[in-house]
Amino acid sequence: MQLQVMNSPFNQEQVELLNRILPTLTESQKVWLSGYLAAVQSLSIPGIPGAQLRTLPAHISEQIISKEITILFGSQTGNAQGLAKKSARKLEGIGFQVTVSSMSDFKTKKLKEVQNLLIIVSTHGEGDPPDSALTFHEFLHSKRAPKLTDLRFSVLALGDSSYEFFCQTGKEFDNRLEELGGIRLYPRFDCDVDYDEAAAEWLKGVLDSLSETQDGSAPQVHESAPQAVESVYSRTNPFKAEVLENINLNGRGSNKETRHLELALEGSGLTFEPGDSLGIYPENDPFLVDILLEELRWDPEEMVTVNKQGDVRQLKEALISYFEITVLTKPLLEKAIKISANEDLHELLSPGNEEELKAYLTGRDLLDLVRDFGQWGETAQEFVSILRKIPARLYSIASSLSANPDEVHLTIGAVRYATHGRERKGVCSIFAAEGLNPGDTLPVYIQHNENFRLPQSPDTAIIMIGPGTGVAPFRSFMQEREEMGAEGKSWLFYGDQHFVTDFLYQTEWQKWLKAGVLTKMDVAFSRDTEEKVYVQHRMLEHSKELFEWLQEGAAVYICGDEKHMAHDVHQTLIEIIEKEGGMSHEKAEAYFADLQQQKRYQRDVY
Repeated sequence: MQLQVMNSPFNQEQVELLNRILPTLTESQKVWLSGYLAAVQSLSIPGIPGAQLRTLPAHISEQIISKEITILFGSQTGNAQGLAKKSARKLEGIGFQVTVSSMSDFKTKKLKEVQNLLIIVSTHGEGDPPDSALTFHEFLHSKRAPKLTDLRFSVLALGDSSYEFFCQTGKEFDNRLEELGGIRLYPRFDCDVDYDEAAAEWLKGVLDSLSETQDGSAPQVHESAPQAVESVYSRTNPFKAEVLENINLNGRGSNKETRHLELALEGSGLTFEPGDSLGIYPENDPFLVDILLEELRWDPEEMVTVNKQGDVRQLKEALISYFEITVLTKPLLEKAIKISANEDLHELLSPGNEEELKAYLTGRDLLDLVRDFGQWGETAQEFVSILRKIPARLYSIASSLSANPDEVHLTIGAVRYATHGRERKGVCSIFAAEGLNPGDTLPVYIQHNENFRLPQSPDTAIIMIGPGTGVAPFRSFMQEREEMGAEGKSWLFYGDQHFVTDFLYQTEWQKWLKAGVLTKMDVAFSRDTEEKVYVQHRMLEHSKELFEWLQEGAAVYICGDEKHMAHDVHQTLIEIIEKEGGMSHEKAEAYFADLQQQKRYQRDVY
């Protein structure tokens, strides 16, 4: 209905203005305006001074919000941090003032001042917060956490659905912020390993919600400050790197096979620092795919759509290079029962069978599922629609770009084992060990990891603990420090099974020891002695000197298996601090926490 002077209390100029603006308002803007006018009338205040804003009805005061946004990230490998920075650029581009911070750097006393909070956090290990989120997570779940009734928030949770506690840390932050009085700006999103589309959808929802609750005006796009030139290649657009070398580092007779890969990055524009990782998109074993297709009895050349963008591939090629077939997850089985009439499968997923389901998922793959529970749907397309994209595998970079321009080196242990009556192979490690030759190409991208960095000062001493392939990033550390002429002391604890066959990069360590680039090296070869000896035993043998290094300001780095090695090393460090520092266990824990806060204890664990 058009307003007129005759049917309203407005003069001609007001009528013209209102007739121009009213048709442009969204429903939420109209609701906001009606509430605003009602509040003004009831409070008898023409301008609503800022000091009286909180006397407005809650649904109105929530609409008049700050354009300042805080993004806190908790990241172990760098994914959450990368998404935080990307989200900040988007928000700044439409006029928001954004503060981005690692949870470990955020001053908790400032939390009460934050009105708009975005949490981007991964889950590590068995449902644990990443190292950089531990302190903030503990604070938020303590009695010291403040009431956050003025807070609006949204959580983006990163995880891997093959783990039991999928996105657990994100869920805990989401629930706790609500308990403390915060209001969700936008619902939490739980992202699997292929998170790009889901993260983009979450950010769009956040942007839409923020735009709707501003002062009614459309967001203005601002020119961003010039960014550093970045490579066109990324996680979503990987670079085809040529294989230069593929060498077995283990000696004849070893129980292990460890591949040293050298890849060419020339022309990619990709750069990295020691501590970063390389993402590889592997292919599934063609032999396993052939067996799977025999069981399914579908035409390998049938065309199937593989993603939302409508990309089409032959079924066999899609199962080799696009879909994950070597891991079973609960979400996969929940999709599977929708295209299966098998009663046993439905029973497996019924309430109360959690332990039986967990046991079934462990160590089995898609071929097991197909064989155990029969036919699947009516078409190949219906079957592949339940599968997730094969995730990239991350490997710690084992070289310095300064020492090896246009190259990247990796240290990959081949994974082979038997379970449930079949031989099994690690997807990427066996792809590297058996399927790659010099001249072949490999789709790769750089995964930056700010949580595993050499000290800013080359004079700072470093202690490196990395058994087996965990030694990879420390090779890059040594190459980098050699190039820069670092004066700081360095100490490596390295372990493996046998000295003769499993001493990875032995000649290089000896060269660095002789040149003084590496100050000390202690090794533990567990199968060469009657009683098994590991790196933590060597640490205890040198506990006095190790504590002296810590007292002098040394930084500690750990790389390798989290569940066993990293856990044992952590406990050993606490024990050393307690013993050599003459401290109570509580004070030793506090000393250790201080090391973490100062970024003098960093882990690259898996």
